[in-house]
Amino acid sequence: MTSRYFTSRTQAGQMLGTLLEKDYAGQPCAIVALSEGGVMVGAHVALKLKGILGLLLVEMVSLPAEIDPIGAISEKGNFSYNNMYSAGQIEELMMDYRGYVEDQKRTNMTKMHTLLGRSSGLRTELLHDKNIFLVSDGLNSGFSLEIALEFLKPVVYRDLVVVTPIASPEAVDRMHVLADKIYCLSVVDNYLDTEHYYEHKDVPSRDDVVKIVEEIMEKWQEA
Repeated sequence: MTSRYFTSRTQAGQMLGTLLEKDYAGQPCAIVALSEGGVMVGAHVALKLKGILGLLLVEMVSLPAEIDPIGAISEKGNFSYNNMYSAGQIEELMMDYRGYVEDQKRTNMTKMHTLLGRSSGLRTELLHDKNIFLVSDGLNSGFSLEIALEFLKPVVYRDLVVVTPIASPEAVDRMHVLADKIYCLSVVDNYLDTEHYYEHKDVPSRDDVVKIVEEIMEKWQEA
């Protein structure tokens, strides 16, 4: 696959939805977006597959002196270290920043709970015995997939499918290890910021994300 630019996340989602419909139409499906931009892609996948849609709320935990986040915490309180760091690096950083990291965890949990107070969050009971589609608008690494798998540990599902318009070779390598199937439209060496690959900047606010998810859920319940 070669590098490709997209007009918008809506366009990319429609393309992926058409591909997935050929393989999964009529099957029980749940679309789990890994970011706000992933909701824009995932909404069109959900419409094609007539599946439920949810956003896995995740907040990154970064250190003052490091470019890459040391970890991330999900809405359920699960914390995962970034696999870009070795075990030795994590141990050394935590010796200096343990208190700071714990403060960031608490702050991020409060932020997510504030949003969840206005929505039901991603309910794991709705995911059981379905094909799970982890949808992103772009993957530079496999870190968000690791967080999602930690969240999905209590869930018994069918296929685990990673869906993204664009990804780095490193992310694709991780997908092959973690997922049953992969749908990726473009693989890019020297991956830049995800926004770079879209002409229109159509990442919704979290308020709009809640509305999009609610609309998809209403259509699913009516089906």
